[in-house]
Amino acid sequence: MSKKLLFIYNPHSGKAQIRSNLLDIIDILVKSGYEVTAYPTQSRSDAERAVTDRHDGYDLIVCSGGDGTLNEVVSGMMRSSVKIPIGYIPSGSTNDFAKSLKIPGYMLPAARIITDGHIFKSDIGELCGEFYAYVAAFGIFTEVTYATPQNIKNTLGYSAYILEAIRSLPTIRAYHMHVKWEDGEIEDDFIYGMITNSISVGGFNGITGHHVQLDDGFHEVTLIKNPTTPMELSDIVRAMVDRRMDSANIITFKSRHVELISPDPVRWTRDGEFGGEHTRAEITVHPHALDIIVPDQ
Repeated sequence: MSKKLLFIYNPHSGKAQIRSNLLDIIDILVKSGYEVTAYPTQSRSDAERAVTDRHDGYDLIVCSGGDGTLNEVVSGMMRSSVKIPIGYIPSGSTNDFAKSLKIPGYMLPAARIITDGHIFKSDIGELCGEFYAYVAAFGIFTEVTYATPQNIKNTLGYSAYILEAIRSLPTIRAYHMHVKWEDGEIEDDFIYGMITNSISVGGFNGITGHHVQLDDGFHEVTLIKNPTTPMELSDIVRAMVDRRMDSANIITFKSRHVELISPDPVRWTRDGEFGGEHTRAEITVHPHALDIIVPDQ
């Protein structure tokens, strides 16, 4: 009897390259022994609904799209009573999580990973009851990811984020926060913060810390203080450009649980999509919560 596979894809992700690869992808999956049901998403949150509303006969879910599509599929799986493995064929602008998992950026090789790879048990994060695969963030640059028009992302890739971020520099805002985690707490003004489970964020490698492991039960926390002098700002920029993150104005640590409390609502993103406004952001790591197929080493 054939195994059953639900293939969820975003037809508009990236440069809509799925259109020229769809039949070849399905052919690869069918030849590996799967009966494939293809589902093109129709609107935001549609991928999550497709996962949570699926019938119980599927053995595997494969999704193709950007980080937002992956986030919806991961969220749907985390909310499902019956959990099955996920395969990922990236087709977005940055595909940060795919890079961390060493999944190829080309669609057909990524499809073959699903048939030839092995299951990896990845940690998953939760921000105020909503799940994320690899990053929750606030502050400067975070709005860029969901404010940049899709056609600009398609044309320029992650250079679009840089251009949009530069345009937003005059409106930098600092957030006063009391941050608590297992081993400490701090209160200060921050212009940026991210809680990550990835080697790459926004298409940039090496800014989430050293020796990142996606299955160690911890996420990497990075907080950037509000610079009060041009020298401090220069120090922050140098540290980020050099990927050393060793500035006195940058705080980094690992955590299983972190709480960020602010007097005013703070806008967050989850995997590059809008994650709500919160005065109390509670973030928890779920160890080994997601089965995802990755390349054999």
